[in-house]
Amino acid sequence: MVDYATTVTGPVDPATLGITLPHEHTAISLWHIPARWDYWELTRDEGLIVEELGLFRTAGGGTLVDLTLDGIGRDPAWLARVSGATGLNVVMGCGWYRGAYYPAEARIDRRSVDDLADELVREATDGVGESGIRPGVIGEIGTDKPWVSALEERVHRAAARASRRTGLAITTHAVMSDVGLAQLRIFEEEGADPTRVVIGHADSYPSLDYYLAIVGRGASVEFDFLGMSFTPQERHGEGRIVELLCDLLGRGHADRVLLSQDVCHNSQLKHYGGNGYVHLAEAFLPKLRAAGASDAEIEALTVANPRRLLTIA
Repeated sequence: MVDYATTVTGPVDPATLGITLPHEHTAISLWHIPARWDYWELTRDEGLIVEELGLFRTAGGGTLVDLTLDGIGRDPAWLARVSGATGLNVVMGCGWYRGAYYPAEARIDRRSVDDLADELVREATDGVGESGIRPGVIGEIGTDKPWVSALEERVHRAAARASRRTGLAITTHAVMSDVGLAQLRIFEEEGADPTRVVIGHADSYPSLDYYLAIVGRGASVEFDFLGMSFTPQERHGEGRIVELLCDLLGRGHADRVLLSQDVCHNSQLKHYGGNGYVHLAEAFLPKLRAAGASDAEIEALTVANPRRLLTIA
């Protein structure tokens, strides 16, 4: 069988993916959950999002992975329209985000791990609902806190079992702690291939030991808060991230790192004064090159590594 990557418009040759943003959103609604009042949202304004993504396309971008899941606004038809309007490959995620955002109708607390895994496998095989649009990655699968709750563990185990059965990679949400190691342990216990696992938001926990522990087990780390400015660490910590990334590159781990921006709020769009989907191209990669990263290493981080994770053998 020929290797392929699954996009919202169908399977494509992985060689055509090009520069890839592996952890993004094109529309998301988080504020509607009970007891949350901060209006965290990325607008579903098709014209505006197409314009913003057009800047990424002009900057050389080829593929965007949208990790918006059920409960926070996943919409396969929306993603297909965005892909058609921009000319970008768009890859859709599947699964359930993290405890606070599990939709009631998913009944996570009443279902077995195997039942949840079966649902993911059905989507990967037959598509989401009647849309026929299939996910190309599992995730983002996450935790609310620096530990994995009982319900979140159930979802993590289901993701691992579905990954084994479908070949889809798993990408996670793991913030401000070393909880990614706990996520990875669960995946390993279920027999998932660590080389098909990406531990996300690594730049929110700037620890070389943490990164080395992950890549030492064969998984990848993802620096995907690039260009964010919600916290002092995000506004002023990117220099430290460049240093840590260069340390990883110097140790020979260029094949275990991915880069993205996690656009998930209106304020991040260029239209509203943010960095949009082009911070990586316009600002971060020049800093990384100035710090000594080679063209081959940049190619690995932005093209080869996400292509490997999105490729289904």
